Amino acid sequence: MKIVVDDKIPYIQPYLHELADEVVAKRGGEITADDVRDAYILIIRTRTRVDRQLLEGSSVALVVTATIGYDHLDTDYLREAGIEWTNCAGCNATSVAQYVQNSLLLLERERGFNIHESTIGIVGVGHVGTEVMAAALRMGFKRVLLNDPPREEAHHKLPAGLCWSSLYELQRECDVITFHTPLTREQPHATYHLADASFFCLLRKHPVIVNAARGGVVDEEELLKALDSGWVSEAVIDTWEGEPRVNSSLLGRAFIATPHIAGYSADGKANATRMALQAVALFLNKATVYHIKPPALASGTIFSDDPAERALQLYNPMADTDRLRANPEQFEQLRNDYPLRRECV
Repeated sequence: MKIVVDDKIPYIQPYLHELADEVVAKRGGEITADDVRDAYILIIRTRTRVDRQLLEGSSVALVVTATIGYDHLDTDYLREAGIEWTNCAGCNATSVAQYVQNSLLLLERERGFNIHESTIGIVGVGHVGTEVMAAALRMGFKRVLLNDPPREEAHHKLPAGLCWSSLYELQRECDVITFHTPLTREQPHATYHLADASFFCLLRKHPVIVNAARGGVVDEEELLKALDSGWVSEAVIDTWEGEPRVNSSLLGRAFIATPHIAGYSADGKANATRMALQAVALFLNKATVYHIKPPALASGTIFSDDPAERALQLYNPMADTDRLRANPEQFEQLRNDYPLRRECV
């Protein structure tokens, strides 16, 4: 049995060699139809487009993406072809929450943003949005507003004291609006360009806009206009419409601008690898339980007693911003060679 795997998925290959006769590891964007023709399982990340062109005529029976998002999978084709697939829902949710939290802590420290007097709106309250909500409550935001029409329609239960809000309420009442939705184009709840010209012109409090969802959720040209006109005060951008190309104007204009690494903590990566391995083991009817531990931080680091400063010592998103601004053409390399980052000491 042959498994083809993205060579940037960490900690996974030794375990795969225990499961398969042959393991082929390649850069995700370079995996071809020839590579998977005689493969039984394909394990990828977002840079591999999985569709008819890649898989038709192959022996692939299972596709696992070690990511939360799955818009790089043609799920209609996979269903038509009888190929099973799974994503790793929630694998890096706490990592993204760390990214959002620390970006806002930097805004407080460097731009005078007042968390305790501010209202945050969270668009998309799945695994990631739920962790961002928890972080916002810990940080002491004055109010936390939640928007997720599919979950509201499904009567999804919220913590005591919280309720669903319309997007219009967020536009009128929030000092921060952060997006954590999948990228979809199907109505009634399409998210492609959810933040467009009509969205920005209804903003009342000139909020900070955070996009750590998918690039297409926010219309970048309209965001730039909103920044220039003052409808938006600051932007925190991790996901880009043209990845791996970035909008150079937005790169320079955003307060935080990073190469799609919000979920790249070692903790999140280890969790994604564990979930991917469990999916493969389940598919192969193997009762194997995986425990993946990320590397420890270097010993000897002295952390501050101040909670905010300690959080930024663990992870400062401005360092990723500086690296991307210095070398935007190295977007993919910055992701592939991402340094060790932990969520806790």
